[in-house]
Amino acid sequence: MNTIFAISLVFIGCCSNVVFLELLVREYPGSGNIITFSQFAFIALEGFLFETNFGRKKPAIPIRNYLIMVAMFFTVSVINNYALNFNIAMPLHMIFRSGSLIANMILGVIILKKRYSKSKYMSIALVSLGIFICTIMSAKQVSLDRAGSEDHGLYVFLHWFLGIAMLTFALLMSARMGIFQETLYQEYGKHSKEALFYNHCLPLPGFLLFAPNIYNHYVLFSQSAPVDILGLGMPVPVMWVYLLFNVVTQYVCIRGVFILTTECTSLTVTLVVTLRKFISLIFSILYFHNPFTTWHWLGTAVVFLGTLLYTEVLTSAWSALRRPKKELKKAE
Repeated sequence: MNTIFAISLVFIGCCSNVVFLELLVREYPGSGNIITFSQFAFIALEGFLFETNFGRKKPAIPIRNYLIMVAMFFTVSVINNYALNFNIAMPLHMIFRSGSLIANMILGVIILKKRYSKSKYMSIALVSLGIFICTIMSAKQVSLDRAGSEDHGLYVFLHWFLGIAMLTFALLMSARMGIFQETLYQEYGKHSKEALFYNHCLPLPGFLLFAPNIYNHYVLFSQSAPVDILGLGMPVPVMWVYLLFNVVTQYVCIRGVFILTTECTSLTVTLVVTLRKFISLIFSILYFHNPFTTWHWLGTAVVFLGTLLYTEVLTSAWSALRRPKKELKKAE
């Protein structure tokens, strides 16, 4: 029952979170900072109350290690959201972040001196190809749709290219953080919920750097069209409603993944998250009418095929199909 409950949280929380995120950034493309700050503040408050028992519980992992992890985590979160300001469409944003397999494998080979099977390397090649196809097609779409003149078109393309560079950097930084976290867990044991709290609590002072931007969007959100929720006769600006649901669904998503890691193997967790990304992608394209060509579909299919191959789902399925034949031959 815990497994079913966790999978439900992942699908409901993560998929609906993408919807509210797109509702926010479509209206105000530069609202990434206030969204990230709100998510961090909410999760930090919940962790302070229920994980640290109002700060009385000492951390199992030394704070200095969390400070290093938090610096990387804060950088990744801010850059991923801020990249949406650079003409990065939400489907491309989601597909590009699926390349975490590539970054993890590359840094695993370089830093941890790991070696992988041929199927793993093949999966990485597929994911790389899929992301390359989608990136090139989106580059053409940006150039055709938004270039009013040659100079303006060049500016828009360079603006978009900077967003791609930011996503690439965040991808590599996220992989490095995963390796660092893996070494910490090997030394001190697994404390995922504790890490979740400190990863969201310690970076909060860093948002002072973005205080003017956060305040500006606070004003903009407050000036958005009012809606009467629950028929109480108390109108609330619609952007604050979207932000509230975004924060809550982000927490539900993270909690679901946390419960799933304690109940299932990493293979199951990866498969669930991969399927969740695919459903979110399809919904984003259909509901928000994002431009998606046949080449985009091909790239998406290749990305998820590579992801499934990496998790050995296809290998397991093929072995399961061949097993009855072998058993039948032995019986004869």
